[in-house]
Amino acid sequence: MARAALALEDGTVYVGDSFGATGTVSGEVCFNTSMTGYQEILTDPSYRGQILAMTAPQIGNYGVNPADVESGRLQMAGFVVREASRIPSNFTATGTLGDYLAQAGVVGITGIDTRALVRRLRIRGAMTGVLSSEVLDAVKLVAMARSAPPLVGRDLVREVMPEAEIAWTEPLDAWGTPLPQPLVGGEFPAVTAHAGTKHVVALDYGMKWNIARHLTSSGCRVTVLPGKATAADVLAHRPDGVFLSNGPGDPEVLDYCVATVRDLVGKVPLFGICLGHQLLSLACGAKTFKLKFGHRGANQPVMDLETGKVEITSQNHGFAVDEATLPPDLVVTHRNLNDGTIEGVRHRSGKAASVQYHPEAAAGPHDSAYLFDRFRAMMA
Repeated sequence: MARAALALEDGTVYVGDSFGATGTVSGEVCFNTSMTGYQEILTDPSYRGQILAMTAPQIGNYGVNPADVESGRLQMAGFVVREASRIPSNFTATGTLGDYLAQAGVVGITGIDTRALVRRLRIRGAMTGVLSSEVLDAVKLVAMARSAPPLVGRDLVREVMPEAEIAWTEPLDAWGTPLPQPLVGGEFPAVTAHAGTKHVVALDYGMKWNIARHLTSSGCRVTVLPGKATAADVLAHRPDGVFLSNGPGDPEVLDYCVATVRDLVGKVPLFGICLGHQLLSLACGAKTFKLKFGHRGANQPVMDLETGKVEITSQNHGFAVDEATLPPDLVVTHRNLNDGTIEGVRHRSGKAASVQYHPEAAAGPHDSAYLFDRFRAMMA
């Protein structure tokens, strides 16, 4: 196999084997603790601009298939694994992980000590890095990593949002299960509608498809607008509720998104997930901060402070809401039990709420799916 190398800005270099596409990419190096769900992770737009390492030792075991995608393309800059499985073991597989990355132009590296990499990231924090199957000179790679643009301060939402309005539609089989659809250039597939009783406008900052599926199954008709839409654009649809999606990058630079959310608060029920949670908080006057190494995985414990129940959640974020800046209008509803950070807020009006994690759980546990029903009830 051809060789590849991953260099961090602190001077550390890991050398392994190349898999996936040939090339050189830069991005923030972070890690995900999920044992499965790598295809959903690869197609999650929230990973835009990042090089992701998986902590599970074998990745690619069950191959890839059209049913597990969460957007129209692979989103991350690079992929790092301990061992990339070459022969899929599952009957649903339509291809291998290596071929999947190669076709999408994503550079991968296998055969490095991911335990050592993750330990370094946990101790020193997420760092900018360069992954290359073309350049193997350690000195040159480290210099490239140190000169690459950091994640903080970058508007990556504009790179992943849809270009125009989309009516979310998806065919169901006889059991109500979504049928696999061909990918269409980063857009939602155009298929037969499945309408609900409430109309939700989803502001798409990089929305995972399973979110729209959950909204639909909870009894909603979903219209997707680009994240750059104004409040007037949203209200022109006369929605029963507005959903604020997940997305990549630094929330503090998204002034145009914050302005829209600020103009919607109090006018229509709102529910946000991940970046949408941060945008709601910013719109109400709070601030965000960058976590040391983020929360990424399918095993994050969160307590619902209003019920006392603990949920195991799927998460993917590198920023969090600063509790010291929380305005009086927002009440903390969920808290991370690992580090105590805010995982959910509710507006005192009762018509806006958000969570930092992913209740649509693709992939991940289903403990938090009830939040979509709460949003549905908010629109009653």
